[in-house]
Amino acid sequence: MLLEARHPTGEMIIGAGAFHGTGPMIHAVNPATGENMDPGFAGATPSDVARACALAAEAFPTYRETSLEVRARFLESIADEILALGDALIERVMAESGLPRARLEGERGRTCGQLRLFAQVVRAGDFLDVRIDPAQPDRLPMARPDLRLRNIAIGPVAVFGVSNFPLAFSGAGGDTASALAAGCPVVVKAHSAHPGTSALVASAIRTAIEASGLPEGVFSMLFGTGGDVGAALVADPRIKAVGFTGSRGGGVALMQIAAARKEPIPVYAEMSSINPVLLFPGALAARGEEIGKSFAGALQLGAGQFCTNPGFVIAIDTPDVANFVKGACAAIDGGAAQTMLTPSIHAAYDRGVEALAGHEDVTTLVRGAQPTGPNQARTGLFEVKADSIGSEPGLLHEIFGATSLMTRVRDVDQLRDLLVDIEGQLTISIHMEESDHDAVATLLPVMEEKAGRILVNGFGTGVEVSHAMVHGGPFPATSDSRTTSVGTLAIRRFLRPVCYQDMPQSLLPEALRADNPLGLWRMSDGMMGRD
Repeated sequence: MLLEARHPTGEMIIGAGAFHGTGPMIHAVNPATGENMDPGFAGATPSDVARACALAAEAFPTYRETSLEVRARFLESIADEILALGDALIERVMAESGLPRARLEGERGRTCGQLRLFAQVVRAGDFLDVRIDPAQPDRLPMARPDLRLRNIAIGPVAVFGVSNFPLAFSGAGGDTASALAAGCPVVVKAHSAHPGTSALVASAIRTAIEASGLPEGVFSMLFGTGGDVGAALVADPRIKAVGFTGSRGGGVALMQIAAARKEPIPVYAEMSSINPVLLFPGALAARGEEIGKSFAGALQLGAGQFCTNPGFVIAIDTPDVANFVKGACAAIDGGAAQTMLTPSIHAAYDRGVEALAGHEDVTTLVRGAQPTGPNQARTGLFEVKADSIGSEPGLLHEIFGATSLMTRVRDVDQLRDLLVDIEGQLTISIHMEESDHDAVATLLPVMEEKAGRILVNGFGTGVEVSHAMVHGGPFPATSDSRTTSVGTLAIRRFLRPVCYQDMPQSLLPEALRADNPLGLWRMSDGMMGRD
């Protein structure tokens, strides 16, 4: 392993080399103490960005045609190398994020788990979506040519590290894992909140590349303050797609850069969501106080720093709503303030809560305990009349942290009207009993148009990495509602189909040859099989 693997030295990785940048210096800040951490990481220059993209483009023709087994073993090797970093990785992430050990050990497990899951996807080969329509030379009135389709990797991908998931959504996170699984080299722009963590993970990937005998340009990691490095990365003509999780402003800015290129490219951005929680009368009557307590737990989890945090509660107004409020307030009242990820995130949270609490139509239901240290945030639950939301849509802007807004509606019709007017969401949670089924059924079509995941009697803060998971949704939840950034379908973002017509067998890719040497499940003349 590189020296960086155990003790960050402030270097970025461009291909096989580790370099000290010459751009503006970045220091991680320990959010629990407010102190700068060593070492400093100098940002990349335009020439550094160009070098990383050039190496990625050079590696692409070879890497995209690596055998499925080699690529799968490479993904598994990354997971092994991350685990080999041991406690040094966990301690660095704790210091840079303020997150507790148990949470980060779980996140490391998720990171390695999704790499291994994508290795399974690669071995199975179904992501190639092989389709074969054999020639029909005698078909009348016109013969059919031999048509064979497979998916290929789209090209080098730019990935942006994430503040709230330093492992699972950053250097070796879901975007990187799915792009590498598809056969795309990756250039990561590390998040400035956790440069040391990013450097450690990059060293693990670098070691896996060397052990797998892959081209050096399969992975690079750059640092940079502000937006210059990220903008240069997205604008580079060798980059063919972008994976981003962050603010709406940041995501839209990258979308505009990508759209203005001579060759526009897709930006898969996960951005803003308030994840409505719908409370129906039967559920409120049966267990309103219990729902309130569970809601408060989901709201406060990780200081509310989840993209699926329950930021908006809509209750059909009955006397039992009081039980929900009672349970939620009891669980929040006096609850300890929690350290947020960075000083800037904490400052933005405080501004958002202050604006919400100061709004003339908003009532404060409960606040958590006052902060006792730097960068700590108080939980908040507020209430507003539903009629006020229509005239003040800004009330439903996301506040990233443990604050939620509640409203009450007269009936199902008013609830439908409110759902129609809200923006796209990652999740909508429904709390219901059997007596509520008819009402929920009338609203499901609207919910399907508004969210990527609809869940019952729970909260969206648990995102399973699996085959059926959708972590996406209509704008502004994401930039492309057809995709997911979590789960095995995430690989589809970095693939495109190619059809081969009347291609001689000797020139066909192995996946499309008549004898099916890879043993893939394929669609032949509309029927699935291994023939």
